[in-house]
Amino acid sequence: MKAAVIGYAAALVTILALDALWLGVVARDFYYARLGPLLLERPNWLPAVAFYLIHALGVVVFVLPAAGSWPGAVLYGALFGVCVYSAYDFTNLATVRGWPLAVSLVDLGWGAFVTAAAAVAAFLAVRAMAA
Repeated sequence: MKAAVIGYAAALVTILALDALWLGVVARDFYYARLGPLLLERPNWLPAVAFYLIHALGVVVFVLPAAGSWPGAVLYGALFGVCVYSAYDFTNLATVRGWPLAVSLVDLGWGAFVTAAAAVAAFLAVRAMAA
């Protein structure tokens, strides 16, 4: 149980830090240029927090048991990230008028990267705790 909590904390902190950097600095203009009229002036924090909590939980429950090594964490983390982010992006492509394909493609790549990073952080934190 302690390992799961440590892994969860590492995954959550990694996801939050990287997403803050990505959404707040690196890709901010990219998203605003393509989604400007659809974006709220301020995020609705309750669903955002729920997403981050659930996403980190998924890393611990679904990725870590399959990983076995840090390269495995990268692989399974990236795959899980694509699965999670595709639910959002493909649903938007299917249901939101004018949803840009470029946003979905960039978002899928980001989802793979950020989730792989979170999985590696969780894997290494759990391994360090066990040592």
